[in-house]
Amino acid sequence: MSSIIKPHVAKFYMYLLVLMCVHLITAQESYQYRSPVSSNDGLETTSLFSTPTDSTNLYKLFDQLLNEDHKIHSALLLIDNKLVLEEYFGGYGPDKTHDLRSATKPIISLLMGIALDRGIIESIDDPISRYLKNPIPEKNIDPRKNEISIRHLLTMSSGLDCDDWDKRSAGQEDKVYRKKDWLQFTLNLPMVEDPGVSARYCSMGVVLAAEIIAQASGMPIAEFADRYLFHPMGITNLSWGHTSTSKAVIPSSKRLYMRPRDLAKIGLLVHNKGKWNAEQLVSEEWIALSTSKQTTLANLDYGFLWWHIPFKTQNGTAKAITATGNGGQYIFVLEELDMIAVFTGGAYNSEKSKVPFAIVNNVFIPLLEDKDP
Repeated sequence: MSSIIKPHVAKFYMYLLVLMCVHLITAQESYQYRSPVSSNDGLETTSLFSTPTDSTNLYKLFDQLLNEDHKIHSALLLIDNKLVLEEYFGGYGPDKTHDLRSATKPIISLLMGIALDRGIIESIDDPISRYLKNPIPEKNIDPRKNEISIRHLLTMSSGLDCDDWDKRSAGQEDKVYRKKDWLQFTLNLPMVEDPGVSARYCSMGVVLAAEIIAQASGMPIAEFADRYLFHPMGITNLSWGHTSTSKAVIPSSKRLYMRPRDLAKIGLLVHNKGKWNAEQLVSEEWIALSTSKQTTLANLDYGFLWWHIPFKTQNGTAKAITATGNGGQYIFVLEELDMIAVFTGGAYNSEKSKVPFAIVNNVFIPLLEDKDP
């Protein structure tokens, strides 16, 4: 099941408040901060305490994480484009890749932008049938299917009966996983409304988008991604896979397995408007468009597969451009604060996967606000 973001974000913060109020009588380890190690992977590192800041809540948090059962596997923090905190738990480490689940989706959005920049895709307002030559709909033939555009796939508003959050939906992802041909089954779904009317969380629509990139470029999605995105960023330790074992999974249906440090690079790419070092890998125009509000999903603003998550600050709120994946896989890009936070975890289908929201709101953001000028 995809990561479901509930409409009341404030609930997420309750988890950390409870966590931090537990008395540490039984604690056996004390957290010791260490600056992240430079590994020549393109990430610049420095000490979180290069300037004075109140670290009380940080130490309380990581004391708890060291001594109590939880499902967080990694927590990384970047400030001013530099990695300042990098912690791992549960046997995970910097070189171990992690199943990103739906946090793969925003990376597909980046790849779509690259396809547009390179003229492989002419317009996201083109109908998907212009690029998706095989398969084609064979059931529930409806003229509205000819109106489904790439834009509709990126905003989860295709109009198909595809809603991962509704078990009654014919296109709910767990049902699709049991089918022989995921692409054909998705294209055969009935239409429940005109394209573009409303958004429903539909993972299979993103699979269609990935397949469009593959067919339009003439290369599997993994090869396209490596050539135009991952290789230029020095991201080599990754793979594509899927937890479904009942049927063969086509390449465009697979999810990414990546290192948390490489997720941090993706966050930096977005924060720096598509530029990696001196190379513009994704156009600034696409980054701006894809991360801006395009629709509303679960009462939250939603771009092209990127969420907008509001966080509390001393001056009001700060918006985080966010990638989310079931179990606790997150990239938070808070442009106003020059901050990027990355988490991976194993709290699948659990509200505990939302603990990182509270960590960002109650520990990471105050670290910045408490720094001496």
